[in-house]
Amino acid sequence: MGESVAYTLHTLETLPTILIVDDDVAIRELLRDFCVASGFQVALAETGSAALAVLDARAVDAIVLDIMMPGMSGFDLARQIRQTTDVPILFLSARDSDADKLRGLGLGGDDYIVKTATPSEVVARIKAVLRRARRSPTTTPPLDFGRFTLDPRAREVLVAGAPVTLTAREYDLLMLLVTHAHQVLTHDQIFERIWGDIGDRHTVAVHINRLRQKLERDPAEPELFLTVWGVGYRFEGRRRP
Repeated sequence: MGESVAYTLHTLETLPTILIVDDDVAIRELLRDFCVASGFQVALAETGSAALAVLDARAVDAIVLDIMMPGMSGFDLARQIRQTTDVPILFLSARDSDADKLRGLGLGGDDYIVKTATPSEVVARIKAVLRRARRSPTTTPPLDFGRFTLDPRAREVLVAGAPVTLTAREYDLLMLLVTHAHQVLTHDQIFERIWGDIGDRHTVAVHINRLRQKLERDPAEPELFLTVWGVGYRFEGRRRP
């Protein structure tokens, strides 16, 4: 699939394309019908290898990905996808355990949807992810925090001059933290700004941990993304002039 690339939402001249990956034909076709009715183009795949073939052949704007599939699991497929692109991934699973949710989010998933959700709710969650990716570019100049540089105009993060791939939600969380540097943001404040009505404390913790893994010198001893126990998180990076 080539070198790592940054995810970019299609222009308004084309309808957003959603890739639905599920080995259950009934679920694939039901979600396809609801997505098409909501104005999306849809690509379908019943296995991980078929999904990779689709991604090699065309660009997509989001992926709805079943976890329990024969052969390559959804987790394994997500791990491969994240090596090359930060296209939004919404995991779809019959399992509602915290362990599965944390694993999916830890692999770079943007959402985790239990299959008891209605097709309308799945479409609403897709739209929420796309709205975040469609946000207009800002005119804010690059922000240098020493350890990393953040360029809001390009939605790009560099560590030692090399680009670091962040998912859409990781980037939005980073922007929220750096624009409120040295302030404690509660879990509820982060939920409202990044996930709206979707998310929980585990979700935020996983995304904070992923930022630490990618941007801290020592993720086990964070200096930038600090936990305020029982309250939330605080960014302690200092911007260079």
